[in-house]
Amino acid sequence: MRNPSLRKVPVGVGPRFPQVVVLFGATGDLSHRKLIPGLFHLVNAGFITQLRIIGVSLDDIDVEGFRTVARAALDEFSARKPTEAEWAAFAQTLDYVPLAAGAAALKDAVTRAEAAIGSECRHVHYLSVPPKAALSAVALLKEAGLVSKSRIIMEKPFGTDLESARVLNSKLHSVFSEDQIFRIDHFLGKEPAQNILAFRFANGLFEPIWNRNFIDHVQIDVPETLGLGKRAAFYETTGAFRDMVVTHLFQILAFMAMEPPTALEPGPITEEKNKVFRSMLPLDPKDVVRGQYAGYRSEDGVDPESDTDTFIALKCMIDNWRWAGVPFYLRTGKKLAEGQRVISIAFREPPKSMFPVGSGVGAQGPDHLTFDLADASKVSLSFYGKRPGPGMRLDKQSLQFSMNDTGLIGDVLEAYERLILDAMRGDRTLFTTADGIERLWQVAVPLLEAPPPVRLYAPGSWGPKSIHQLIAPHVWRLPFERAWRDSSTEK
Repeated sequence: MRNPSLRKVPVGVGPRFPQVVVLFGATGDLSHRKLIPGLFHLVNAGFITQLRIIGVSLDDIDVEGFRTVARAALDEFSARKPTEAEWAAFAQTLDYVPLAAGAAALKDAVTRAEAAIGSECRHVHYLSVPPKAALSAVALLKEAGLVSKSRIIMEKPFGTDLESARVLNSKLHSVFSEDQIFRIDHFLGKEPAQNILAFRFANGLFEPIWNRNFIDHVQIDVPETLGLGKRAAFYETTGAFRDMVVTHLFQILAFMAMEPPTALEPGPITEEKNKVFRSMLPLDPKDVVRGQYAGYRSEDGVDPESDTDTFIALKCMIDNWRWAGVPFYLRTGKKLAEGQRVISIAFREPPKSMFPVGSGVGAQGPDHLTFDLADASKVSLSFYGKRPGPGMRLDKQSLQFSMNDTGLIGDVLEAYERLILDAMRGDRTLFTTADGIERLWQVAVPLLEAPPPVRLYAPGSWGPKSIHQLIAPHVWRLPFERAWRDSSTEK
């Protein structure tokens, strides 16, 4: 069913074997928005040549009902709308088993799929279900005899503290080995996050200055404008720190701070990320600001006296040779002023200035290297430059790059597409490990045992006022004083 108008997929990018995907939570929101459209694109673009998808959920529907759900998902959320011929071909890959039908029915469906595409296939079990249901799905897979030749993809959270993470990992490891488990973080599936590795390790200009001698501090800022939606029950048991920092922001921090791996391969990269986690100092509650947007306690399903954080800002330190003394500031929250995914690296200022008073040097802060992790993959490097004319007046200038400038933006895989493809190939580069997750919960123990009180903030703001004391004498890079240049409007 591959679309011949699409660019040829390079050899070795796709999985070696035909794939059977067992999709738990097949009628849920994530499946509707991301997973079904993503699988359709991977097949239609030629990344996966042979595929069967078995939907599993609580809904008591048949195969045709699931195909109706899948077609609605493609019509509403796929960026690449299917032709009738493409849809007809994709529909034939779909099967469905109600959860109530049990392990025998699931095993029969997998056997049918294998018969259709060959016995040398491999299985990917995607657990797009709430955390409490994940272990039930694992037990069902064990009962159905679907553990060998299989990999499972798990959604966050991976526990809510150190003890629960250890229990979860222990129960998973009683059925699946660690190399079969792929804990997904869609932030790391985004092209810009991966571009950090290319930027650092492929350019002799930047890696020599990527350390405490030249970098003053780092900010990782992921504000969201959205509220809870229908996730109140989930959010009340997690909050911003558990939901976002451990599973997303710390993972991005590891890409920023890791040492050069011995090879650009999953094993060496995972080891360097875990070294960063092992070098992180325990979080000091005095270096954390917890916030809650005004009106949160009035949301449906929220405790009227809830202490849940909808906002978190913190300072963390990495106690190793490269980063000793360099603070990393992280911020994320709900109902903030803008939705952004930005990393800002502030370089140290020159030790002495020979420029005259009034020249403007230093007036607009240090030089910054900024990564915008949105899909357009923007990078900006700011610097001081002389203003044309007599005298020595300096202004802040910037060099900017956007993926849109290359003409290759259409080749970018959506994050879930990339991660599903990597899991099928057994590439663990962009996934975290049990050891890594447990270490991050260990780092969080002081904060979880003695959290500072939540401070109210107005929806549409940048969080509680005390975030400015946290980062002083520095300032938050968001909101930006200057906008990114739009190359599409330049002549």
